[in-house]
Parts: sequence; C-alpha cells; structure tokens
Amino acid sequence: MKPKILILIGILFLTFACSSDDEKSQTVINGDYIGVFERNGNISEVELSFNNGTYTGNSKIEKFPALCTGNYSISSNSIQIQNDCHWTADFDWTLILKDEWSFETDENGLILTKANGDKYILTKQ
Repeated sequence: MKPKILILIGILFLTFACSSDDEKSQTVINGDYIGVFERNGNISEVELSFNNGTYTGNSKIEKFPALCTGNYSISSNSIQIQNDCHWTADFDWTLILKDEWSFETDENGLILTKANGDKYILTKQ
C-alpha cells in the first residue's frame, strides 16, 4: 500500500510542478510599465501593460513605436510577441511590437531588446 501512495504523491508533485513553471513564466513580467523605446538614438516615451499572456501599449509619438494590443509567451529569457492590430502602410512596420525579444527583469524594471538593437527600458508601476 505504501508504494502506491508514494507513486501517487510523486505524480501529483510533478503535475503541480509543471503547471507552476508555466504560470511563473507568464507572471514574471505581469504589470504596468512606463519608460522609453529607443532606436538608433531616437527615443519615445511608452506605456506597456502585460497580463497573463496579453499586452496593451501606447506611445507618446504615434507609431514610434507602433503599440496596440496582442499576445505574448515567455520561454527562458525571451518573449515572443504577437500583434493583434491592423496597421496602415504609411510607416516602417519594423516599429510594430511583435516577434522575438530578449528580456531582463529586476524588482522595478523590465528591459526588452530585439536583435536589431531596438530597446524598451521600462519601470514597473
């Protein structure tokens, strides 16, 4: 009887351990942030909010960067962002918040960096 109980406890432990890792990945960046977006020395003030796999954002300068709403997923120290908004063709679409970014967090901040050098430097509110 004891081995069956130990096996059951082990299975339950593994089940909860896996789900808590997934939840932890999403909650690492949950929150509201203000800060700046930087590209090639040009800077704009931004606001971003991340909440359990969805995001919203605004920029002080229209379409620099192009922020709206969408979804995200986290794997290790990278975040994959999917933009859910429709955009017109009158600006540089590489400014749309989407695709893969690396990220760093600390108690008060979040830094998102893209391979092309684009960067968000954000402070948690």
